[in-house]
Amino acid sequence: MSKDFAPRVSKRERKSISFDDQLYRFSDSKLLEGARLAEIKLKDIQVKEQVRTKFNDDSIRDLAANIRTNGLIQPLVIHLKNSVYRLICGERRFRAMSLIEQESAPCFILENKSAEELMAIQFSENSSREELHYVDKAEGIFNYHAATQASERKIVEALGISKSEVHRGLQIARLSQEIREAAKKYDVEKYVLLELEALPSSPLKQKIEKKIIAGEVTKRNDLKKLLKQESKEALKISLPVDLDPETLKAIRGLVMKSKEGLEEKLS
Repeated sequence: MSKDFAPRVSKRERKSISFDDQLYRFSDSKLLEGARLAEIKLKDIQVKEQVRTKFNDDSIRDLAANIRTNGLIQPLVIHLKNSVYRLICGERRFRAMSLIEQESAPCFILENKSAEELMAIQFSENSSREELHYVDKAEGIFNYHAATQASERKIVEALGISKSEVHRGLQIARLSQEIREAAKKYDVEKYVLLELEALPSSPLKQKIEKKIIAGEVTKRNDLKKLLKQESKEALKISLPVDLDPETLKAIRGLVMKSKEGLEEKLS
C-alpha cells in the first residue's frame, strides 16, 4: 500500500466541489472509496483521539499563516454517522484553521465505514508524515490490534506496513506509559526501547527504565555502555574456597560464556 495519501486540491478545482478523477489524486483509492467532497463548517466537526498525539505549536502557527495566504491545499477527511461529522485525518490543519478563525473547510466525507476501516485510514494518513513520532505510530498499531484482535499478518495487510514494523510497534506499545512519554519528551532512539522490551524482568531492567524516564539514556550507545558496565559488576562474584577444582573450572566457564554472549549481543 502506498503512503502517498495526501490529495492535492487547487482553489480552482475546489470551486466545482465535484469528485472526479482529476480531483481524486490518491495512490490507494480504496482508502477513500465512496467519499464525496463538500465544504463543511468547522464548528460542526467533532475531534476525537487521533493516532498522532504530539503537536508543535510553532508548526501549527506556520501552517495557519500558510493557509491564510494560500488557502487549504489538502482537504480534511471526516466521517458522517447519525448526522455527526467526526474528524478522521487532518487535525493539524483543523487546529491551524481554528487559530485563524476560518469558518469552513473542504472535506472528503466518508459514510458507512467500520471503526476498523476508519482506524486504517487514519493510521495510513498520519504515518505517511515524517514528523509522526514512532511511539504514536506504535500506539496506533496496538490500538488497531486491540480493536480488531487481528493477527500481525492481517495488520500488515490492513495498514500497509511491513511485518517487522508491526512487530516492533507492538513491542514498543507494551512498554509502560511513563517510558513511552519519556521517549517522546527526550527523543529517545527507537532501538533503546526495543532492546529494553527484550530484556527479562530484573533489577537491572528497572534501573534502565528509571534512567530512560529521567532522560539519562536516550541513545543506543548509552544503553550499551550501561549494560556492559552492569555485566562487569555482575561478573565480580566470589566463589566458596572449598569447591573442588573441576567445579570451579566449570563455573568460570559458564560465567565467561555468558559474558561473551552478552558482549556479542551488544556489539
